[in-house]
Amino acid sequence: QGTWKMGQSSFCRSEEIKALKHGVELGMNLIDTAEMYGNEKLVGEAICNCRDKVFLVSKVLPNNASFQGTKLACERSLQRLGVEYIDLYLLHWIGNHPFSETVEAMNELRKEGKIGMWGMSNIDVADMENIISLPDGNHCATDQVLYNLSNRGVEFDLLPWCQQHNMPVMAYSPIGEGRLLHNSVLVDIARRHDVSPAQIALTWTMRLPGIIAIPKAGSIAHVEDNYRSLSVCLTEEDLHELDTVFPTPTKKVLLAGW
Repeated sequence: QGTWKMGQSSFCRSEEIKALKHGVELGMNLIDTAEMYGNEKLVGEAICNCRDKVFLVSKVLPNNASFQGTKLACERSLQRLGVEYIDLYLLHWIGNHPFSETVEAMNELRKEGKIGMWGMSNIDVADMENIISLPDGNHCATDQVLYNLSNRGVEFDLLPWCQQHNMPVMAYSPIGEGRLLHNSVLVDIARRHDVSPAQIALTWTMRLPGIIAIPKAGSIAHVEDNYRSLSVCLTEEDLHELDTVFPTPTKKVLLAGW
């Protein structure tokens, strides 16, 4: 469950908390947030009675990602979330601080029990190679990137690299923040399966092993729609049609998102 742009309206706060709780009840127990989102307190409120069921993800801003800055940012996130540890802590995107400082801080936080694992977000192949070559850099657990039908650039080299290194990928904006939902081919395929276009887009994103999608859902109805995507099975014909409209990359594409 993603939370980008959640917590921006006090009017929606109660419904968003209920939605996150309902998602956990359905078994969608990973919740992704970040200090940049400004909603860690909302997430903390949503999980306060089910912390043991939740795999909690948060992120440090690049301008805070020095050695000391990373540790302090983590402490602030822990306080806002109201938890003793974060299951997975990510560098949100590349900044000016050396990866070596961020990685050293991440590994210290892990040894201190403040985080369970650490990883990266919006980091491309060359920098991932650099990161895993650092002392204890091989503890990097994931790369979270923009990935959906209209943003397939990572398929050219980043996804194969992650698969080669047995590193799962987290796909954010798996339905393109809603922009994909009116595509006529997507709508036709959804009609054939008697599901929503969002469910087709989510199923497609998770069609390969080692990929998790983190769609946002600000309402219980939206959460249930996301959940039902787990029961959809795309056919070879469906995949061929989607490849025709959203072709696979044939050359290196700059990492999208940041």
